[in-house]
Amino acid sequence: MEVVSCSHSCSALHQTPRSAWRLRGGGLGLGHAKSTRPRRSAILCVGTTRGASIPGDSNKVQATQGFVDAALQGIPSRKAGEIEKVMIQGLPEGTDSSPISTGFWEWKPKLTVYYERSGTENSKAPAVLFLPGFGVGTFHYEKQLRDLGRDHKVWTMDFLGQGMSLPCEDPAPSSIAGDQSEDSFWGFGQDSQPWAEKLAYSVDLWQNQVQHFVEEVIREPVYIVGNSLGGFVALYFAASCPHLVKGVTLLNATPFWGFFPNPATSPRLSKIFPWAGTFPLPSFVRKLTEAVWQKISDPRSIHDILKQVYADHSTNVDKVFSRIVEITQHPAAAASFASIMFAPRGQISFQEAIYRCQSQGVPISLMYGREDPWVRPIWGIKVKQQVPEAPYYEISPAGHCPHDEVPEVINYLLRGWLKNLESEGSIDLPFLEDPSYAEHGVSRELEFVREGSRKSVSVRLYGSKISLWSQLSSFLNTRASNSRVVSR
Repeated sequence: MEVVSCSHSCSALHQTPRSAWRLRGGGLGLGHAKSTRPRRSAILCVGTTRGASIPGDSNKVQATQGFVDAALQGIPSRKAGEIEKVMIQGLPEGTDSSPISTGFWEWKPKLTVYYERSGTENSKAPAVLFLPGFGVGTFHYEKQLRDLGRDHKVWTMDFLGQGMSLPCEDPAPSSIAGDQSEDSFWGFGQDSQPWAEKLAYSVDLWQNQVQHFVEEVIREPVYIVGNSLGGFVALYFAASCPHLVKGVTLLNATPFWGFFPNPATSPRLSKIFPWAGTFPLPSFVRKLTEAVWQKISDPRSIHDILKQVYADHSTNVDKVFSRIVEITQHPAAAASFASIMFAPRGQISFQEAIYRCQSQGVPISLMYGREDPWVRPIWGIKVKQQVPEAPYYEISPAGHCPHDEVPEVINYLLRGWLKNLESEGSIDLPFLEDPSYAEHGVSRELEFVREGSRKSVSVRLYGSKISLWSQLSSFLNTRASNSRVVSR
């Protein structure tokens, strides 16, 4: 276990030239000019069809003779409604995976951040920072660290007030000089400790935490990836510090966070509310928290939530379940939950953050599970409409946490997106080997092997032209998918 204390600032960070981020062709992808390479209409599919084998693929992906004729005519050889199947890599196992190291970073007195990293020996590779959703932590990105860490510098951390970044001392003890029982909640006292007087677990705090972590620990601009709440914070951070961000990927990002007005943007309105998530908790909040916490921290409730947000119920979530239960048993967990729920909204909205990223040239990509019961695909489509050049991949079956449910697919798409940006568009985005797909979109069946069995996942890349029917179709398909248990 590595303990790191960083008090210095690294302000002279390399800034990626925005002039290098110009749109390619149909708007998806980055580069200096539209590609002049011949249009490739032949479609590769997995199988044993007759034709020329493609070297370097262990599954002997083959192209049929019909593809040659189609290429001459400039049209794909697929039949109407036929979806191409593509075999992708599974997750590495054993010694093939990248090792993970852990550390603690003391940002401020008594505010210590837990983080994990992998692949830091890849000195010339880009750095990627993953931000977790609400109620989980670094453990939710283990599959990304062990896989992507083989060829990237990969980081993740727990937000303050969550995971292993919960406080090590009681922020508001019942009696500062007295003893407390082992079963008592932290933060339920009458007076806060000096270090916790203005502490509130808000998105503003987390955005500031991410900024200093990148400046003081990673020390270079990052590609930032966030799921759910982590997606909101990732976008907020990118909009606030574009010089520290090379690109943002949203994984079913929540489009809003916080119920109460922000004192900085709505000073008069915020005065109406007597408490803004700081310590100590008011007496009425303590009573409410005790009642609510008893219900939501019950292992049966946690099990039911996981069953709801994972579309494929064959996915093994035992480790995620046990880690969440472990977090709820921390004495500071209940008070931290109350602080998060009553903390004010961020200073800028999700939509404003998107606008700022777009105007400041920060690339955005979207990878959403279609069967998410909370952040439905319509929210991803709305971002796509606001930023037409952003690639939007809709994955099925996959729920609210596609990075953990179908990590093979997310890792494949992320690698492709990173290669596209790092090559300034000379390497195509996944699915965009045919330029026409940038406008009209395309669907693929991605196949991979997991624990000895072949799995298949549908992925749809939306084009820059999204019709009202596409939105309605996605919404109806999501409702239909959520009405049944998916098991493959």
